[in-house]
Amino acid sequence: MENERNVAGMRCGEVLAELSDYLDGEMAPGRVAQVVAHLQGCDACERFGGAFTAALHSLRHLEPGDAGDGAPAFERLRTCLERATRREPPEAGG
Repeated sequence: MENERNVAGMRCGEVLAELSDYLDGEMAPGRVAQVVAHLQGCDACERFGGAFTAALHSLRHLEPGDAGDGAPAFERLRTCLERATRREPPEAGG
């Protein structure tokens, strides 16, 4: 990652790679403190983290009616998100 910063003992790439675990509450408390300190000290990661959090929240709270005519695509997206959340491997061809 270009222009990576090291803040609170973590580089930006590390924070971004672990952002999902942080948001899902699947991170050790000491690591959470490091991520929080990095986000507080790094404007770029804080902005990206906020946008990522908002997008993830929106996607997780979509309802089938929100998809309009794209209902099949909505169901595929929801299935992929649920599988990713549970850390399941993707199905062959999907």
